[in-house]
Amino acid sequence: MDLSCFKAYDLRGRVPDQLNPVLAEKIGRAYVEITGAKKVIVGYDIRLSSPDIAEALSSGLMAAGADVFDIGLCGTEQVYFATSHYKMDGGIMVTASHNPKDHNGMKMVGPESRPISSDNGLNEIRDRVLEPFGDAPQQGRYEPLEVMSAYVDHLLGYIDAGSLSPLTIVCNAGNGGAGLVIDELEQHLPFEFVKVHHQPDGHFPNGVPNPILPENRAATADAVIAEGAAMGIAWDGDYDRCFFFDENGRFIEGYYIVGLLADQFLRKTGGGKVIHDPRLTWNTLDLVKAAGGEAIESKTGHAFIKQRMRDEDAVYGGEMSAHHYFRDFAYCDSGMIPWLLVAERLCQSGQTLSSLIDARIEAYPASGEINRTIDDPPKVIAAIEAKYSVGAKNVSHVDGVSIEFDDWRFNLRMSNTEPVVRLNVESRADIPLMEEKTEELLAEMQRLNEER
Repeated sequence: MDLSCFKAYDLRGRVPDQLNPVLAEKIGRAYVEITGAKKVIVGYDIRLSSPDIAEALSSGLMAAGADVFDIGLCGTEQVYFATSHYKMDGGIMVTASHNPKDHNGMKMVGPESRPISSDNGLNEIRDRVLEPFGDAPQQGRYEPLEVMSAYVDHLLGYIDAGSLSPLTIVCNAGNGGAGLVIDELEQHLPFEFVKVHHQPDGHFPNGVPNPILPENRAATADAVIAEGAAMGIAWDGDYDRCFFFDENGRFIEGYYIVGLLADQFLRKTGGGKVIHDPRLTWNTLDLVKAAGGEAIESKTGHAFIKQRMRDEDAVYGGEMSAHHYFRDFAYCDSGMIPWLLVAERLCQSGQTLSSLIDARIEAYPASGEINRTIDDPPKVIAAIEAKYSVGAKNVSHVDGVSIEFDDWRFNLRMSNTEPVVRLNVESRADIPLMEEKTEELLAEMQRLNEER
């Protein structure tokens, strides 16, 4: 049996050769045997194969003795919400996020929506799939569960509705599931939503929703300009990530949104801890300190961030990849809470989004993440460290290597999921220096790679 769909953090693979209903049924049985779960939330995204895979998964869960609470078509964060809110033993979301349309997958959590990954159960579930199964003496039952109303109420709890004023907001669901939530939220908010690629459609007529790809941004940017909107928001298919465009249609790097949200959240809570990744840090550190908070660095990746947030009882966590985590959302990531907070900030401050962001970009210009395919990543990273650590102010290994000087810094790390290295460079208010050092590092990486 091909089990290549099992990855470090979740399952993803082509349908039907790497993931199909037969395998999904076995995964359901294995999930119960390994975790001992008795009550499990199941939800699925808009992909054409998702309903069949979710049905087979549910059959396996019930055959192993677990009760299935089916929340139907939803986003990943609704599985997180329902698992935590209704105190279930676990939850499984059938989704392949932004993978190609012929793919599917699963994201799994345990009690309190704690992630299940390769270091705490996912590998055991994979291995158990290969063994024979018998049915449980007591079959589990099936129950549909409506979660949208409780979920929307929870989302609205993050903002002061009385402080909101009319705004025009472009929202691009990418034919994923986010539009269903916008339609529900719309009834409670004074905003006018301009809806782009709004209808859920697993054929993905406008391409797979992944706004981090520059070629996927024009539809949102153009609509912002055409409508004179205050901002634009675009989501990936299962809407656990959201991406922002200012009133000029400019795409905003996720790094600057982390700082904005940290500042916004600390203003509400009157302090607290904020978790951030090590790729780009200076802007976040500056804003968190100014707002009376404490910034704590964590290895990149949702399983690491979520665990560190629990350990520190952090109010908010952010990654520049557009994942934003919230203590009151079971320490999980949401693609809906961030834009609500930004919209609230625009209403309360009377400022434009560009005016909130421009000063931060000027203070800490950044390269954005640059990926390079390298034949021997550990060797290249070690050589870069050996060269640049001489005379450095600080060298850190929280994730890859981060090397800091007085007026610029960089992080170089291997991808957790792909055979590439990822480079991020930033400076203090010096765009030419940032650009110069970025080019210098890329040239050095290429030279080292060609030396093999």
